[in-house]
Amino acid sequence: SLAEKGKKVGVLDLDICGPSIPKLLNCENGVVINNSWGWTPVTALNGIIVMSIAFVLSSTDTPVVWRGPRKTNMITRFLRDTFWGRLDYLIIDTPPGTSDEHLSVIAALKPCQPSGAVLVTTPQDLSVSTVLRQLHFCDKLDLKVLGIVENMSGFKCPCCDQFYPIFKEGGGKAISEECNIPILGSIPISPNLMTASDCGTTLPTNQQENDQIIKIMQHITSN
Repeated sequence: SLAEKGKKVGVLDLDICGPSIPKLLNCENGVVINNSWGWTPVTALNGIIVMSIAFVLSSTDTPVVWRGPRKTNMITRFLRDTFWGRLDYLIIDTPPGTSDEHLSVIAALKPCQPSGAVLVTTPQDLSVSTVLRQLHFCDKLDLKVLGIVENMSGFKCPCCDQFYPIFKEGGGKAISEECNIPILGSIPISPNLMTASDCGTTLPTNQQENDQIIKIMQHITSN
């Protein structure tokens, strides 16, 4: 949504052991070029600039078995040695939890005063407890939490319009009320969204289900 509005967007995939952003943005075959300015990242859909460990692995099946110091060094290189150019937004996708990736990137970006973090949960209690730990982690490191996004937020049957809360209801709302943090949006389970993600494409418009999800995404990025 941000790129479609003409914003210059960069995405940094910090899931070192399970990079997924190149597949989601349909740029798995991208090649990072090393030149005098540093690493030149890959350009994906809508001109989005992407950097990921996946681009420097020998194949998509190659596992990354690294200890903390090596992860930290790579994250520093992603930020310091990548020629990002002028960006309106640098979105950093991190794995779940509060581990080396999170500590390293927050420490590296502290001089830049990042806008904050968006936390993603699913409705069930197990996910909520994990996200609450992440929230307290952000508090300890003085990183502002911009809001909560609730993913997998129920399923609406396309045949009968019946709504099924497969993973319970209200997880994002519970975090919002307990911690006084806004909910930016709730994204339902959608076979169309799953297919688009696997194919690295945007959702087709002019379909009622898709248009509803697109409006939710636009609302999230406008906050």
